[in-house]
Amino acid sequence: MRGWHCWIASRTAQYLNGMIPNPFRVSTTSIVAVLAAVGTASCAHNPAPTPSTAPGKIAAIPNPAPTALPAPPARAFNPREPLTPAQATWVDSTLATLSLRDRVGQMVMVWVLGDYTSYGDSSYAEVRRWIERDHIGGVSMSLGTPIEVAAKINNMQRLSRVPLLTSSDLEPGLGRLEGGIFTHYLLDAGSATVFPSAMAIAATGRDQDAYDVAKIIAQEARAVGIQINFAPVVDVNNNPSNPVINTRSFGEDPQRVARLSAEFVRGTQDGGAVSTAKHFPGHGDTDVDSHVGLPIVGANWARLDTLELVPFRAAINAGAGMVMTAHIALPAIEGDSTTPATLAPKIITGVLRDSLRFGGIAITDAMTMEGVGKGYSVEESSVLAVKAGADIILKPSDPTKAIDAVVSAVERGDIPRAHVDSAARHVLELKARVGAAFYPVTDLDALREVVGSPEHRAAAADIAQRAVTLLRDNGPLLPVSGRRVAVVQYMPETELRAGKIFGSDIRSAVPGARVIKISPATSASDLDSVTHQVSGADRVIVAAYVRRIEGEGRPAVPPHIAKWIDELARKEKVVAVALGNPYLIRQFPSVQSYLVTYGVSDALERAAAAAVLGRSTITGTTPVSLPGFFRRGDGIKR
Repeated sequence: MRGWHCWIASRTAQYLNGMIPNPFRVSTTSIVAVLAAVGTASCAHNPAPTPSTAPGKIAAIPNPAPTALPAPPARAFNPREPLTPAQATWVDSTLATLSLRDRVGQMVMVWVLGDYTSYGDSSYAEVRRWIERDHIGGVSMSLGTPIEVAAKINNMQRLSRVPLLTSSDLEPGLGRLEGGIFTHYLLDAGSATVFPSAMAIAATGRDQDAYDVAKIIAQEARAVGIQINFAPVVDVNNNPSNPVINTRSFGEDPQRVARLSAEFVRGTQDGGAVSTAKHFPGHGDTDVDSHVGLPIVGANWARLDTLELVPFRAAINAGAGMVMTAHIALPAIEGDSTTPATLAPKIITGVLRDSLRFGGIAITDAMTMEGVGKGYSVEESSVLAVKAGADIILKPSDPTKAIDAVVSAVERGDIPRAHVDSAARHVLELKARVGAAFYPVTDLDALREVVGSPEHRAAAADIAQRAVTLLRDNGPLLPVSGRRVAVVQYMPETELRAGKIFGSDIRSAVPGARVIKISPATSASDLDSVTHQVSGADRVIVAAYVRRIEGEGRPAVPPHIAKWIDELARKEKVVAVALGNPYLIRQFPSVQSYLVTYGVSDALERAAAAAVLGRSTITGTTPVSLPGFFRRGDGIKR
């Protein structure tokens, strides 16, 4: 308990000295009593965890407090407001204690899985080592239940001498705070609110939805202990073959993307979190996944200025606290097709800083991605990223080597010391602004009042219903209620829950409806058997669950499955439902009816089933086009 006593004493002393707001919401007399009770003689300001006494061993873990200390309600984040005297004092005093290596450490953010691990688990021991020995500046959380992510963040904050920045890819539709699935029963372990994708939000036609979604995500993130959302994606998805952006984008119209991006930024920061506009200078017009290779964008300056950069300007003008760089090559600016934008000074400093006048924090995309990893060692890419203008290096494959390399570059004069000092100050200022400097630990009990609340889930369901878009209905074939129906559900083997709600809702509404599942592994002979089983049905619903997955580079149906669907549509009355990628119709153009949801989630499955059954109105309009099939703004109202 000694570590927590010191934490209480430290925060109490800061309040009494006028450095921070009242952290306990009680009278000054009571605070003095707290200070006297816990004692301060053995406590140093921001004490570091006890260092290891032998190589390879980790210091003892501080025992968790029986209850979390109260924290203030999340306040709107405004990077343009001057620091308060308390914040400025904390930044200056903290920076003064940091060595060159510690300052570089503040520029590194590592990736941490949100799964349960014991204190002695090897993966967590590695994270502890980065925090305790390398003094990293932050962590990026991924994939875990809200309660486990929050508990893990709390423990890491207790280990860190300087409070950590905490971040996550909480783009709508990604579901980073979804829990695991108990496979035998297909039951999930609970999650934060999962909203429809950015493209689905755009399909509702209501700009306010972007603000509302962003604010709720921010409120849930802060309740979990996450301060930074790596969103919105402000890329203009003007390439239907883009394998990595796709439904993560608000669409293909740069002006509309700009408006929605600005609303998302404002919603995020009004919810108390930091927004991150990505992927600079624009990842929408690519056909290579930067997780597996280096995409090349052939745009010249005139095109960039009127298309890709339009949403970035809007996001920056709306007050975005961070901009994330893209691992793409931009020959028109950098002069070659091999240098990723992340490592290009002409792009990060020249365009982002000088042309767009961005004064916030520039963060790289994950440095483990092949778009920046091929051809560079971790030391080389880290140094080049800092030289290009990055303030934070995200997820280097070896944080210790990355820090050592940047320190060496400064010592030999390859990187100006002033750049590191400025970047470290930017990071500390952000920690002060978001409250991490004063309230690093979250309340695990209060979390349940916010995360996944009925009101938030109702908002997700409402947006999902209004996003559903009908792009073709020859016949018409919809609604299917009251008819003899067969349902064929295609999904990859990894989509364990996909189709469960959609199939169940159809079965409940249409007695005798037959539901058949196929996957990429389904053979030609098995497909022939399915054809026989659905023959003669009044309607055949083919639901395709195809979402964008990092590193796979193929948000599409396998060719043999797509060919079978197209052939089936020439024989039967097929209603195709695209749960995910809206461009799938080009793979089976013969379908008579085509409905899109722009994502895969429970809310979107319910919305799609209600639309197919005629139980809800269909009002969505598509924010993208596919030449020969549909235009931006199309959508049949029902």
